[in-house]
Amino acid sequence: MNKREVDVAVIGAGTAGMVAYQRASKATDRVVLIEGEQYGTTCARVGCMPSKLLIAAAESAHQTRQAETFGVLPGEVRIDGQQVMARVRELRDGFVAPVVRSMESLPAEHRLMGHARFVDGHRLVIGDHTEVTAKRIIIATGSRPSIPGLLKEAKDRLVINDDVFDWQDLPSSVAVFGPGVIGVELGQALSRLGVRVRLFGLSGGIGGIQDEKVREYALGAFREEFDISPKAETRRVERTEAGVCISWRESGQAHEDTFDYVLAATGRRPNIDHLDIQNAGIELDERGLPVFDPYTLRCGDSHIFIAGDVNNNRPLLHEAADEGRIAGDNAGAWPDVRAGARKTPMAVVFTDPQIASVGLNIHQVDTRCQGCFAVGEVTFDDQGRSKVIGKNRGLLRVYGEHGSGLFLGAQMFGPAAEHVAHLLAWSVQQRLTVSEMLEMPFYHPVIEEGVRTALKDLSRKLQIGPEPGEGCLDCGPGI
Repeated sequence: MNKREVDVAVIGAGTAGMVAYQRASKATDRVVLIEGEQYGTTCARVGCMPSKLLIAAAESAHQTRQAETFGVLPGEVRIDGQQVMARVRELRDGFVAPVVRSMESLPAEHRLMGHARFVDGHRLVIGDHTEVTAKRIIIATGSRPSIPGLLKEAKDRLVINDDVFDWQDLPSSVAVFGPGVIGVELGQALSRLGVRVRLFGLSGGIGGIQDEKVREYALGAFREEFDISPKAETRRVERTEAGVCISWRESGQAHEDTFDYVLAATGRRPNIDHLDIQNAGIELDERGLPVFDPYTLRCGDSHIFIAGDVNNNRPLLHEAADEGRIAGDNAGAWPDVRAGARKTPMAVVFTDPQIASVGLNIHQVDTRCQGCFAVGEVTFDDQGRSKVIGKNRGLLRVYGEHGSGLFLGAQMFGPAAEHVAHLLAWSVQQRLTVSEMLEMPFYHPVIEEGVRTALKDLSRKLQIGPEPGEGCLDCGPGI
């Protein structure tokens, strides 16, 4: 077995691992980046990019069907499933290729391929070929889908999102389990591409929405497009000649249906269980995950850091990049470990309408302010610009603190939420008050005027702040 000694070993070459390697390399050339099977990030291979390709195809089909609203008569919409999936695979591979080339361009002595296991706090065995002794170690092994045992009864018709993007054609029907981000994005996209879809949930949630009013609005809107069972008690999953037969109870009634495939979008689990992490000499929580500081990414008072989806703190690409930077800087500058700047939380779900969460959610606001806060809102049903473009569905709720007038966060289901989220996240990060936000310019006619309406509503309810002005009565709310 080959033996190596380095200053920093990074386990995992995804987004967090690549950034951590780059940052640590600024401090030392004695660094190694270890990848288990293949280069290419979760985002490029099976996450952000291929899912958005499928969603783009679905939106094109949907817009064509909706053209009659504007007096445009397109005729029958036909979906070529093979062509749809061919484009998804082709452009997906195009996004993966530069990532792979970037990894392969690194110095050979900085790269190792194989699964890593801890022998002790400083020693790693890579596959069956190399032992690495490292002064500092960064764990950036990402996550993988978590599949409940019952769904495994679907056998060869059980798929995860990774599998969807390798489909050669679209099936006729899919049962999607898990109404989180992945489930609702893929469920709606497949439905708009002509696939019969039923989305199964357990607790009534949808898309990670925490605000009950926004969640109920979103559920109503999605139900108009495809079947949703948000509180289903699944009794049986059985592979049959016709596909997969699913039996469930809902609202006291028994149901049964058969689908071509079962798509498990039931959450993800950290890739920590194959590392022999118990040998690392660090504290683990009740789930067997390392206990760490989210600002330094350091595990206890050790020389080991954990970054990216594997720590399950903020499993998003931009957060993984930030965590890779923090962990890489601290591993490189060891023992000078410093807290890194964390950005305001922001998440977007690329459904239609889109879902966005910014800053503190309503439960976190209540905990922080102990009830001393106000909520403003606007519906986009009658908002001017949204009506013009036929996107007038949605609800925005914004949260502010009594006394200080500080803007704390928001949750939105509505048009252009991916863009609105950035404006609101920047406002939270700059610690703006609601009054200061209302002093900013708002163009006419734009969807962002709906944001102003919500902020004016919030300003009225806060115990401080200026009196909001009147809107344009001719155009409706938000104008």
